[in-house]
Amino acid sequence: MWRIWKLYDPLRAMVIQGIFLFGLAAMIHLILLSTVRYNWLDGMNQAQFKAAESAGSATPPAVPAGK
Repeated sequence: MWRIWKLYDPLRAMVIQGIFLFGLAAMIHLILLSTVRYNWLDGMNQAQFKAAESAGSATPPAVPAGK
């Protein structure tokens, strides 16, 4: 194992790993936010969620225009 660290700088390897893991976490969160079921910022009520789930739609239902 010590031979691996003679090839790579440990600090650089940990920084690269941290950047990769942060990018992976951001990508997973953005994918979840783009779904109807797991979008926690949209505030969809239960009736809209059940309607979208029963229709099998991947897109959220249309929001009526306000007055």
